[in-house]
Amino acid sequence: MKVRKLLSAVMVLLAMTSVTYATGTKEAAPAGAVKAIVLRLAETHPADYPTTLGDMKFAELVKERSGGRIVIEVYPGSQLGQEKAVIEQVQFGAIDFTRVSISPLAAFVPVFNALQLPYLYRSEDHMWKVLLGPIGKELFASLEPSGFVGVGWFEPGARNFYNSKRAVARPSDLAGLKIRVQESELMVGMVQGLGAVATPMPYGEVYSGLQTGVIDGAENNWPSYESTSHTKLLNSTRWTSIPAFRR
Repeated sequence: MKVRKLLSAVMVLLAMTSVTYATGTKEAAPAGAVKAIVLRLAETHPADYPTTLGDMKFAELVKERSGGRIVIEVYPGSQLGQEKAVIEQVQFGAIDFTRVSISPLAAFVPVFNALQLPYLYRSEDHMWKVLLGPIGKELFASLEPSGFVGVGWFEPGARNFYNSKRAVARPSDLAGLKIRVQESELMVGMVQGLGAVATPMPYGEVYSGLQTGVIDGAENNWPSYESTSHTKLLNSTRWTSIPAFRR
């Protein structure tokens, strides 16, 4: 099947407004010493995942450019909770930063659903011009009433459908399959529109859902498919994975 670019979404790094402003304050410290301000960043993916490596680079640059005054600790592998939970924790100040997907973010700021619409961009270059231009700035500004500040964008790559039943070469092949989707009304509607049974589920529960048959398959990008060991399930049960859309 020729791969068709349907969606081109991004991930956003969030910071609670009050915490961001707090980084400009000085804390009491002994004469001649500067006490570091330590902030926490929650990440869903494992330590060697591309977005986590990006988080760590961000932390490295912040420490370097603040002369060691600001230290950001990165917590990968959902140590601080799944995406929806950590967004809530950022909102009330228990966590300082999180790197999350658009789908759970849109539950808090619905305008971000626009970034999940199919056929949104002509190319990757077009996408970055949109996100780094006036539209992207307007989207970040829409976060502030909910207590967030947008810091940057991540691009997650092409998404895939994979399942334990049959190869997916055309939309009709999805008919009746129980497919895990992110907890997003828009994503549920899209997968249902393709003929599958959309099953909203947190990212961390997908592996067990596949093992137990609660779901027949899922849709995700290749790094996530690889890092969560879904490839092992594929190899042991002869699953098939066909690139289906870009988000």
